[in-house]
Amino acid sequence: MKRTIALEEAAMFGLSIFLFGKLSFAWWWYLVLILTPDFSALGYLVNTRIGAISYNFFHHKAVAIIVYIAGFYLNNEVVQLIGLILFGHSSMDRMLGYGLKYPDSFQNTHLGMIGKKSK
Repeated sequence: MKRTIALEEAAMFGLSIFLFGKLSFAWWWYLVLILTPDFSALGYLVNTRIGAISYNFFHHKAVAIIVYIAGFYLNNEVVQLIGLILFGHSSMDRMLGYGLKYPDSFQNTHLGMIGKKSK
């Protein structure tokens, strides 16, 4: 099942790159911005609950899609870009096995535990 999820997420990551190509930005912008959603993990400096809330908000695909659609209807490529970066980053993370976080631990995700294998 993990391989199927990874393939599905890879397709969505590819979709974000394809849609980015329809915008008027230089390609290097995608490379520069693709990791910016991880700044949301700074919430973990407060505690694991706040960290999970901030991380999950910026890694939730529904948020990304709403932002992209808002940019489309507002005819605002910057807003579309933000939505595509959020969507692409979330797809890339899930393709690599990093899921949305539970409030007890950064390592506890909806796709299973990440990091060191627990016995």
